[in-house]
Amino acid sequence: MTLEDHLGDILKKARAMSGVSGAAAAGAAGLSEAEFSALEETGQSAKKITFSALAPLLGLDPAKLEGLANGWLPARKDLGLWRELRCFTTTEGIAVNNYLVWDEVSREAALFDSGWDAAPALKTIEENQLVLRHIFITHTHQDHVAALGALRQAFPKARLHSSSRHAPVDQRNRPNDFIHLGSLRITNRDTPGHAEDGVTYIVGTWPEDAPHVAIVGDALFAGSIGRGNQSWELAREKVRRQILSLPPETLICPGHGPLTSVAEETAHNPFF
Repeated sequence: MTLEDHLGDILKKARAMSGVSGAAAAGAAGLSEAEFSALEETGQSAKKITFSALAPLLGLDPAKLEGLANGWLPARKDLGLWRELRCFTTTEGIAVNNYLVWDEVSREAALFDSGWDAAPALKTIEENQLVLRHIFITHTHQDHVAALGALRQAFPKARLHSSSRHAPVDQRNRPNDFIHLGSLRITNRDTPGHAEDGVTYIVGTWPEDAPHVAIVGDALFAGSIGRGNQSWELAREKVRRQILSLPPETLICPGHGPLTSVAEETAHNPFF
């Protein structure tokens, strides 16, 4: 899977975050405005880019930005460490990830976001003879909740969890919630900035001491972050404090793009 954001996407986000004009960014990069505009659209440049001047202007780390330009990707993840974790990617204009976890003994399952289509998750639930007990929403943007109706129809007793202020009180996440799914434990951390109701779910206590899993929605992507629709600074600060503070081996499951880890994002994400 390719990164959700290519180099040009990252530059666009960084310019929006920092308020830097295209002309100023082009000058720092050593490109014409037309060349810089093409770079933002395609992620490619035929000319050498002066990252040492461009990145600080945009609030990015120069070495990490250059690493992305040179083709950095997170290591491919072996989900065999987490036998009861599945990632589904559904597409309707854009591709979006959602995730299913379950307890091997009790067969109780939890789904994180719905994606565009409930069919892949429902098929896996049926094939593995699972009972969906919980549906956790990372944020209520359409691509993450589009198939929620079909899921609730199939499992009307599944408990819904979100941080939306419009949700009924009994469905809202609380800071000290500990949801038990057999031997697994699910907690939450607020990660607004991209969305007012953005939340990250941490799944821990996996069998055989597999690392924790952080399901982050659009707060963080491999090598990038979600657009700061609410606040760029809030988005970055929440990722720094709530996600990148987790143990380095923590598996990060984003709403778009490939799986990554805290260690990889600390080392390679130019926004941090």
